[in-house]
This record gives sequence, structure tokens and C-alpha cells, in this order.
Amino acid sequence: MSEWDSQYFQRKEFDCECGCGFNTVDYELIKVLEYIREHFDKPVIVNSGCRCTAHNFDVGGSPGSQHILGRAADIRIAGVDPQLVYELADQMEVGGLGEYSNFTHVDTRTGYARW
Repeated sequence: MSEWDSQYFQRKEFDCECGCGFNTVDYELIKVLEYIREHFDKPVIVNSGCRCTAHNFDVGGSPGSQHILGRAADIRIAGVDPQLVYELADQMEVGGLGEYSNFTHVDTRTGYARW
């Protein structure tokens, strides 16, 4: 299976929103998102995937954002509380997790970060 063979996601879902064409995504991130999709049996919507440095700055992202490295996605699942997504991903021991009112940040950084 190549890096972009996924039954649930298309590469364009991770495109930088500024239109620059940046859409390199860590394969481990795809695997995590596929697991989340299968667990809840509902589509995972990628609110924000890859970000070029300029777009990350424009949206107020941190200079060390995992989005810049293609290792992060801000996701939501219709009808599923972001806290439940957070709890599942936390059990998977992913590198970074952030819980927000209407989405969950998931990343595959080296190390451990929670917010």
C-alpha cells in the first residue's frame, strides 16, 4: 500500500488552505485517522491539515506547529463529541492531542503533548 492508498481519505483533504499546493502528510497520521474513522464508523472531516509557513502564521499557528510538518490534522466527526475523539486518540498514545469545543487536534509528533 502506498502512502496515499486510503479507503477513507483523499490527499486533497489535507491541502494547505492558502492554495499553495502543500499537502505532504505523515503516513502514521493517516493510519491514526483511519482507525478513528473505523472506530466511530462515521466520516472524519479534516478542518485543517497541512499548512505552509505563511498560512500557519496567518491563522495564528505556533512557529513549531506540527501542521507545517504534515504531521497534524484538526478533525471533527458529525454527531461525536470532540472529547470522545480525544479520549480514543489518547488511548492510541499519539504524540499530540488538543481538545477544542468543536474539533480535536491530532498529531504524530515525537514526544507527548496534551492540551
